[in-house]
Parts: sequence; structure tokens; C-alpha cells
Amino acid sequence: MAFDDLREIPFSSETLYDGKILHVEKWQVTCPNGLTAQREIVVHKGAAAVVPVYEDGTTLLVRQHRIAVDRVTLEIPAGKLDSASEDPLSCAVRELREETGLTAGRMTLLTNLLTTPGFCTEKIAVYLAQDLSQGETHPDEDEFLGLVRMPLEEAVALVMRGEIRDGKTICGLLMAKERLAAAKERA
Repeated sequence: MAFDDLREIPFSSETLYDGKILHVEKWQVTCPNGLTAQREIVVHKGAAAVVPVYEDGTTLLVRQHRIAVDRVTLEIPAGKLDSASEDPLSCAVRELREETGLTAGRMTLLTNLLTTPGFCTEKIAVYLAQDLSQGETHPDEDEFLGLVRMPLEEAVALVMRGEIRDGKTICGLLMAKERLAAAKERA
């Protein structure tokens, strides 16, 4: 089936909520069969995330409490774009430095992750950071973080055991492992 056979076409929208992090709209769409339907869409300006990997094969994860799920999570460093027009790489560099104090000599885009495309426009650019140097952390004033350094293989094992459940972290760790393994094979 071709893309045009599946495409819904929006023809109007109404703002339901306009907040600091997200914007909720009600869209009216024309379905492929000609009928109209309503969609509630969370409009998000996007984010960037980083898998830092040291020369010794370890990675640095961020431990923090996430109130929406009332649990302490282990995640790759990440943050939202300051504006929809911000370059995700700039955001990734900033968030890596703020949350971990790290600066990367090399940043490689792994993917642009669609977090929940059924109702949200959020895209997270996920990067692999290498050639790392340490500086001072500068977390936001309402951000309380702990840093956990471990072998990348151990972080992937936590993913596979279901102990890391954050989507961007799962995706980032698995893709970083695969990218590094492929680079090692080519060398």
C-alpha cells in the first residue's frame, strides 16, 4: 500500500493546552476513506540524548527520580531543545556538559527517535559521544542527578533484563553497542 493510501490530512486545529514543555492540540483530519476524525496531538519541540562512551568501554548514565512514573530511573543524558529551531547537536552538547560535565571530541548521530508517534510530535536525536574530557557539571536548579559509570556491556545487560525501561536509553545503548562493534570489526 502506498503512503498516500494511508495518509490522514489535517484541516483544522484548536489549542487545548499551552504549557512550558508541551502544547496539546485537537486536530480534525480527513481519513484515507474520506471520513473525518478527531486527533489529540501533543506538540513537543524535540529533544536530544547522548550515549557517552569512554575509551575503556564504559558509559556514564544519569540516575534521577521521574515523578510521572514515581521511580528512580537510569538514563542516558538528555534534554529538550530550547526551541523547535535549535540544532539537536547543540542541545546534545549542552545537555552532556550540564548533566555530566563531559565534552566530546566526536559526536555521531545514531538515530532520530519518534517517542510516541500515535499522539505526540516529539523527536529525540540520539548521539554517540566519544573522545571524552571531564569538566564541571551544571544541572538545572530543579534537576537532581546522580551519575553512574559502568561498562557499556553491563548497561546493555540491564536493558535486556528489563531494569532500564526508558525508551531513549534502551535505543541509545543498543545502537551505541552495535555501532561500536561494527567499527571494531572494520578496524
